[in-house]
Amino acid sequence: MVSFLLEVGTEELPADFVESAIAQWETKIPKTLQEQFLTPETINVYGTPRRLAVVITGLPDKQADREEEIKGPPASAAFKDGEPTKAAQGFAKKQGVALEDLEIRPTEKGDFVFIKKVITGRKTAEILQELTPDWIFNLEGKRFMRWGDGDLRFPRPIRWLVTRLDEQVLPVALENGSETIQGSNLSWGHRVLSPREIAIPHPEKYVETLAEAKITVDPEVRKRAIAQQVQTEAQAKGGYADLNQDLLSEVTNLVEFPFVVTGKFDDEFLDLPPEVITTEMISHQRYFPVWKDETARELLPYFITAANGDPNKAEIITRGNERVIRARLADGQFFYNADLSKPLADYVPQLDTVTFQEKLGSVGDKAKRIQEYASWVSQQLQVSETEQTQIQRAAQLCKADLVTQMVGEFPELQGIMGEKYARASHEDEAVATAISQHYLPKGADDDLPDHSVAQVVAISDRADTLVSIFGLGMIPSGSSDPFALRRAANGIVSIIWGHNLPLNLQQLIKQGVDHFIQTFGESEHTKTLLSQLQDFFLQRIRTLLAEKNIDYDLINAVLGENDEEYTQRALTAVLDVQARAQFLQEIRDNQVLDTIYETVNRSTRLAEKGNLDTQTLNPEGVVNPDLFEQNSEKAFYEALIKLLPKTQASFENRNYQQLVDGLAAITPTVSTFFDGEDSVLVMAEDPAIQQNRLSLLGLLRNHARVLADFGQIVKSN
Repeated sequence: MVSFLLEVGTEELPADFVESAIAQWETKIPKTLQEQFLTPETINVYGTPRRLAVVITGLPDKQADREEEIKGPPASAAFKDGEPTKAAQGFAKKQGVALEDLEIRPTEKGDFVFIKKVITGRKTAEILQELTPDWIFNLEGKRFMRWGDGDLRFPRPIRWLVTRLDEQVLPVALENGSETIQGSNLSWGHRVLSPREIAIPHPEKYVETLAEAKITVDPEVRKRAIAQQVQTEAQAKGGYADLNQDLLSEVTNLVEFPFVVTGKFDDEFLDLPPEVITTEMISHQRYFPVWKDETARELLPYFITAANGDPNKAEIITRGNERVIRARLADGQFFYNADLSKPLADYVPQLDTVTFQEKLGSVGDKAKRIQEYASWVSQQLQVSETEQTQIQRAAQLCKADLVTQMVGEFPELQGIMGEKYARASHEDEAVATAISQHYLPKGADDDLPDHSVAQVVAISDRADTLVSIFGLGMIPSGSSDPFALRRAANGIVSIIWGHNLPLNLQQLIKQGVDHFIQTFGESEHTKTLLSQLQDFFLQRIRTLLAEKNIDYDLINAVLGENDEEYTQRALTAVLDVQARAQFLQEIRDNQVLDTIYETVNRSTRLAEKGNLDTQTLNPEGVVNPDLFEQNSEKAFYEALIKLLPKTQASFENRNYQQLVDGLAAITPTVSTFFDGEDSVLVMAEDPAIQQNRLSLLGLLRNHARVLADFGQIVKSN
């Protein structure tokens, strides 16, 4: 058994690439080794700002010999009159076997020629030589570069390469124009604390050898060390550090030998909103703020940062960090005071000078459209007059902070500063809250706006963006979604579901499309605008239901497949889609669905042969009792009459348990209709009797369709 070390030494790598590269190697390296029939005991991937490394232990010296079965040409082409043809001869020659080794075997597609071939295992060293460059240069990421006069591409120039196979150096060379980077056993220590070449005696000594050179190669070890040191420092100042995980991950990959320093800033800056201070620290300086307690509401005048230099120079490092944060906070203080010199509403006219999208006008134009949408949503939700006034004011002001100096400098504070400035301008509390919350949710796991005013503005903003951008024909494709339209649609649906809003999305989209055409005129894109938006929302609903662990076939059952009736129902009653899908999953999990599945599904399939529409529920006037020949038909008819009020109540109250109970109760009756002593032949010779029986089945299908299209449901195992 052998061990292998690959270390790629570089100039300082972007922190996000280090994390991504480690994850890619953790997936790719085991997979490629498996493809080469090599199974190691362990694979450990490491990364720091200056290196990516993998240590593989317990590799066999060579691949095991293996026997492969190879399929050749059809027997009819390989042999004629019992003699091998050129096809057989060519196949045998290509595979390096004698003609006598060819075997004829039957397959589903007829007789074919086969051979059994012993493949001699290759040496592991030879395979690793081939794999190493692929592992390095098949990494994906942003901002790759070339260096020197060569064509190699990597996020930063590669400076050294360690390729250690046990005590030997695996000969690997990376050619980059006039430069050749040769594999060796020599790594490099910490740039400041141990700036020298380090000989790696054996792959399994890698971690400890570099530790002696002040390099902690394991990112998880660095992360734990930083987290512990930050909390210890915060506690020493009588405070608490809220360890932002994104910041912690980034800082982990900015240092090789972590130690932290604590700095202080002037108390006067604590008068700034905490969001301004923390944005300066976290987003721009990679500092950890120190809070008074775990509520993380009030800051202390300290910050903690991880350094990558000499711990003996901690005081000098701290003073430098303090100078930087003082200057940044002074800028923030200036912007904040300048912005407060006038009410937030006074910034609204300036929105007309900021372009939202070239063909859609300014942000001011968008704000006016948001007000239009907000009035439509308000009417649907029947909000109070007070809330209507608050909604219109919030819609008018929701983008005003975009032209303030603070948000101009720190765009990530949009909405947050709007809320602060609205309160300072004595706007209604609901209006101020809506200005910040209308951006929620920002992602899949984000909070939803918790006030009705914010919810209406949030939906209106997103709906306008969707209709407007779709109206220009700029529909997301693949991973390209520059206006975050998928996230916008997800946000609308999530708000509706999260707060049980009885919003008719179909009506809102239609109003938006009509308003867009009225404002911007008709075009080739507006011809299909409504249907494209419908399809887009259905795709998002489908995705969101899947994220709620609803089985794919149950999602198909509530949304239908090319079913206009279900499409309209899904968009006019978005709450109902979620209720039906979750209920279906529940009765599948508790196996209640199994008790009605066979009967309803069989009825649904046969009903397709009839001419009854998919909406009629009342058998009176549809089914003629005078045409009944068996008692089972009469019993079926009477059971449908009893089922009718249960189905209607289920639809009105979105309580589908009543419907399922009714379907369960009718199941024995329908089973007798199909297979009992007085069962009937549905496809009777008399067309009138046949249609009468198909209508009975069609009515049962229609009752079931109030819950779902059972034809889309796959039978449980």
